Amino acid sequence: MPDSSLLATPAAAPAAPSTATVLVVDDEPQIRHAVRRVLEELGATVYEAATGRDALDVAAARGPDLVVLDLGLPDMDGGAVCREMRAWSPAPVLVLSARHSEQEKIRLLDAGADDYLTKPFGPGELAARVRAQLRRANMRAAGANELAPLRAGDLVIDFHRRVATRGGRSLGLTPIEWGILRTLAADAGRTLTHKQIFDAVWARQFGNAAQYLRVHVTNLRRKIERVPSSPELIVTEPGVGYRFEPPRAA
Repeated sequence: MPDSSLLATPAAAPAAPSTATVLVVDDEPQIRHAVRRVLEELGATVYEAATGRDALDVAAARGPDLVVLDLGLPDMDGGAVCREMRAWSPAPVLVLSARHSEQEKIRLLDAGADDYLTKPFGPGELAARVRAQLRRANMRAAGANELAPLRAGDLVIDFHRRVATRGGRSLGLTPIEWGILRTLAADAGRTLTHKQIFDAVWARQFGNAAQYLRVHVTNLRRKIERVPSSPELIVTEPGVGYRFEPPRAA
């Protein structure tokens, strides 16, 4: 049976102009409809998914600005969906769930969720949480846009366009590789610890940061370094982290 108590308070949420896209993931059509109604009052474009696998496919294809995710999915645990999505998508994840335990909330936040809303809840609270997440995402994007393109030889890192090119050709970085490069290049010359990089790229830490970063940095070096086995741009500080080192002018 659908959770008919989802909208505990039928009060209208204040509308706010928005061009955001939001993915709503829930196996109950009635819940998706109720959440869609709140989001559309905010001016958002809404995509829907009824299973975890559908959610991942839609997120990859549409690149939503925000994901509203229920935990009780028929094919996958919502936490697993969140964790997998967090590995490659920067979109904030707002979890909806009837589970109230502190351990459950910690588990979801550790999996990469940005906020957690327990049922029943009112449309006003949902709208407020959505606006807050979109506002933070916009601030992060605006921060990236303020950075001028960085040139390192014929390598150009365009923070605004979120692309790295060499000789005018895109290097085809994955979202994680771009996140690592952006984090290091935006603070060029400064050594960042594994945890600092991990927190900046994934927003939260889970697993062995140094080990996880090692894999992605190796792949990144294959794309941006002229001699990946002797890297000059991304310098390793053993036991500490990495540093982006632009080539010195001749």
